[in-house]
Amino acid sequence: MMRRIELARGRRLTSADVPRTGGIDAEVLGVAQRIIDDVKARGDEALYDYTAQFDRATLSDLRVTEAEMELALAEVGDEFRAAIADAAFSIEEFHQRQVTQSWFTADERGVFLGQKVTPLARVGIYVPGGRARYPSSVLMNAIPAIVAGVGEIAMVVPPDADGRVNSYTLAAAAEVGLTEIYKVGGAQAIAALAYGTATIPRVDKITGPGNAYVTAAKKLVMGEVGIDMLAGPSEVLILADETAEPAFVAIDLMAQAEHDPRAATYLVTTDEELPDMVEAALRELLTMSPRAEVVERSLTDNGVIVVCPDVDVALDAANMIAPEHLEVMMAEPFELLGAIKNAGAIFLGPWTPESVGDYIAGPNHVLPTGGTARFSGPLSVDDFVKKSSVLSYSLEALEADGANVITIAEAEGLDAHARAVALRLAAAFGMDGEPE
Repeated sequence: MMRRIELARGRRLTSADVPRTGGIDAEVLGVAQRIIDDVKARGDEALYDYTAQFDRATLSDLRVTEAEMELALAEVGDEFRAAIADAAFSIEEFHQRQVTQSWFTADERGVFLGQKVTPLARVGIYVPGGRARYPSSVLMNAIPAIVAGVGEIAMVVPPDADGRVNSYTLAAAAEVGLTEIYKVGGAQAIAALAYGTATIPRVDKITGPGNAYVTAAKKLVMGEVGIDMLAGPSEVLILADETAEPAFVAIDLMAQAEHDPRAATYLVTTDEELPDMVEAALRELLTMSPRAEVVERSLTDNGVIVVCPDVDVALDAANMIAPEHLEVMMAEPFELLGAIKNAGAIFLGPWTPESVGDYIAGPNHVLPTGGTARFSGPLSVDDFVKKSSVLSYSLEALEADGANVITIAEAEGLDAHARAVALRLAAAFGMDGEPE
């Protein structure tokens, strides 16, 4: 079912062994660009047209009403509302620990330096919709923005063919206090957030995952607004030895595979017998899966088992893949934590399925994909603030540092930079103002 690679001692896994399929297709980029240009030109009219075309919904108003929010809360039931409240509490508690304060320092010469942390004024969060329901994505995008102190949060989500937004998604929005919600999705929603329309004011940054067209649109508007990341197909890598329970490994591979046929699943193991046991468990579990067709295609097309001669080779393989989710089902998972260099989120031990990270534990589930965990991390409070350097020099400090400023400026051939210091010193001390 899953492709196998056996690494002999001394052989390392390479990117050629596990090619990624997460790039943005040129044709998709072209379609996204045309939609963006149309929204820039026609505004709300284009949004209504694309919603009718792609979502089969004829709308009279883009904004979700208070009555729709109240209906959603009535429909979801008390059990869901209690669960989403617990999740929101855990997520907020985790993200509160990420808050960075402004800081300042001064020395005896009169140099005052620091960093001022300012929340973004307005952000847009994209939540997948239509036939899908992702209330957890509402929490994961909105809560760090709220904790950061963002002034305005606009949420966009595609409606279903009846022109409604999923009740579970709206209930999650109500839980965290979101009131500015628009029934629009796809590249057109990204364009509206980036450039603004009569109904949707533009934002400073856009976060949240979507389909290929959403990702392409985020790439195209990047620079006009900030974005969180370019999300590709979801991924899980399970690092396992002979102590791993095959059924646990199998169900966690399936949990990622059921997202999308393009989802990538990896089992990296030091136990030669485990792959056969896991595949046997997969075959049995697939008979009970309502998404068996999606799961089987994902495992067949993008599933890889890597059998390694020892733990060091296995860790090296995991770090090379740099997965979105990394589960460690080995005898001493905490002892391996320091050796894990590249992963969006790390799940230690057999009782920590990726599902708890998706919903309830607290860490953010918006994570780097496609190997970008080599240089980036999860969505966080830091994504919703900007940092300004603060400087103030006394005359004494400028006199002390001035010669070095002039020397470096002259080396770079920037005369006015040097004169900016020299003229000030001349004014203070009666010199000629010419750099030496």
